[in-house]
Amino acid sequence: MKPKRLLALFWTLFLAHGSLAQEHDHHAHHNMSVSDSGMVMYENKTTLPRGCDQISEDIELTIHAGAKYAENTPGMTFGMSQHEVRAPGCSRLTITFINEDQVRHQWMVHGLPKYLYSAGMFHLEAMAGRQVTGTFIVPPDDRTYLVHCDMAQHMEKGMKGQLVIGRGSGNLWSVRGVSDAFNRAPYLPDTTWPLAALALLLVAGVVTRLRR
Repeated sequence: MKPKRLLALFWTLFLAHGSLAQEHDHHAHHNMSVSDSGMVMYENKTTLPRGCDQISEDIELTIHAGAKYAENTPGMTFGMSQHEVRAPGCSRLTITFINEDQVRHQWMVHGLPKYLYSAGMFHLEAMAGRQVTGTFIVPPDDRTYLVHCDMAQHMEKGMKGQLVIGRGSGNLWSVRGVSDAFNRAPYLPDTTWPLAALALLLVAGVVTRLRR
């Protein structure tokens, strides 16, 4: 083989090896596993979050996703069999996510500590009609985490939930069966609307008297 061809072959093999190594490192960095059924990212079965001396409890849950879970909710297209998950701090959750639709769905938790979950999240993605299982360990703090499907418009169309650790940090808005479908401004107390209605009644009474 001529030197130029030999050099070209060597360079091609070198680049291919580098690409495969980079892909392997990428998957290892994200603790990713991919199969025909879907994908699990940022799985963590053994490393304890800061503040946890041991696993407080092992919890196994099966969550279904599909259009049928939105049938009784006007304006929604998708849903989940469980929109709220509660667990104690330092618990280890194993989630089996079953997709009953003919499109991809995800079950993602956001806001996890980045020193342990590099993107701050735990990610399950199931292909149409498939299921995936993944495990992660939650921090010890009382906090409420966003759970949703990140496919375009899926969260807006019903696939939003929350993971409540310990006592939580308050409900997220628009979680089906848990909270209002709109975001209540934090500066408005719960008595705002009753007071507004009372004010309207008083104004109506004054106008009626003036007309007499």
